[in-house]
Amino acid sequence: MIRLLFLVGLLVVMLASPAAAHDVKAGADLRIAQTIAGAELTLVIKATTRVPGPLRVEVIGFPSAPTLDLRLRSVTDGRVVTGTVAPGRPAQLRVEETGPHELTVRAGGESAMIPFRVLVDRGSGWEFLIYGGLFVAGLLLVGGLLTGAFNRRGRSAFVVTAVAAAGLAVAALIVILDPWLPAGSPAGAEPRPTDSLLGRPYVQRVVTTVPAGPAAGEEFVARVELFDGSTGRPVDDLTIHHEAMAHLVVTSEDGRYFRHVHPLRTAPGRLEVRLRADRPGRYLTYVELERTDSGGQLLTGSFTVTGSPTVSPDPAIQDATAGTVTVTPAAPQAGRPASVEVATSGAPRPWLGMAGHLIVRGADGEFLGHVHEMGTPGNRLRFTFSFPTPGRYLAWAQYATDRGITTVPFTVEVPR
Repeated sequence: MIRLLFLVGLLVVMLASPAAAHDVKAGADLRIAQTIAGAELTLVIKATTRVPGPLRVEVIGFPSAPTLDLRLRSVTDGRVVTGTVAPGRPAQLRVEETGPHELTVRAGGESAMIPFRVLVDRGSGWEFLIYGGLFVAGLLLVGGLLTGAFNRRGRSAFVVTAVAAAGLAVAALIVILDPWLPAGSPAGAEPRPTDSLLGRPYVQRVVTTVPAGPAAGEEFVARVELFDGSTGRPVDDLTIHHEAMAHLVVTSEDGRYFRHVHPLRTAPGRLEVRLRADRPGRYLTYVELERTDSGGQLLTGSFTVTGSPTVSPDPAIQDATAGTVTVTPAAPQAGRPASVEVATSGAPRPWLGMAGHLIVRGADGEFLGHVHEMGTPGNRLRFTFSFPTPGRYLAWAQYATDRGITTVPFTVEVPR
């Protein structure tokens, strides 16, 4: 019996589907970073427990967020509800059904359309086996006791009790293996494509600005259009990747200008964000995203800013005094892990699911790396990074405090 139970458990573990790191699951909050109306914020769509029922939406600002107008639309039947949300004032919207929805967020003349699914856990089929096994085992145990009371030889009672014990063992085994058992699809989940094992084509991109030739000191829109690498159709199946649909890094060639922002989805396959550059020249763009069933990608591009240099609209965006950086070894060896430690000027708070971010760019712009700090206690951030080749690297360590997002710039020389 023990041997049989072991083989059953091993088979279940082998057949269980692996969990995807960025899948949105029933019972979990959905957190989406957005750069809107000049503010960096995170929208939190709280987990839904029943439908029809309430859908709670909260917002976290770094350091503060504007009041946002919300419009929730059911893709299935077109039903619309509206509300507003601000830090400390969550919105409670009503949903009538599970499945695809679109949340439109508006502030400061900008808007973003965020597609998501309302998911409700409808329980696992394994629960039926657990509770059914326990119920049957209980009946058999009672039957065994009664049989033993009226049967002197007790053989029937032994058989009944043994069967009950086996039922209990099976139920207990399922309870133990529950974290590895394949879960049933929640209500409202997207049907899995039949070719999902093959993955989806990578994304092609077009990076432009509006206007086409932005001038230094003036606001412009950086636009990224995404196309399927096979069909050429707009890509609108991005999955939430480190609490954002996409991460956009924009730097001037000399590295003196740096932005790490989270563009808004303004149309299927289109991401936009408002920026303002303080000097003319060529600017490099890097878009980090993850397509459903296709893995992560880094898309690059560039644009040119004209005009004359201006005073930076936000001189504190890069602050070399906001952290003391120590690289160990001081002269890192190419291809070998190096330690980067940043003594922060305040207590870091979680941002994009991490305590800190390290973004590294090659001096020529051909390389970009992005790693995370996973939660070192105190006012210190520790990163591990391998510089791929000898040369000069521009780096930015980022962390959030109650005062906002802090960016600490520094350079690293990797000798030959």
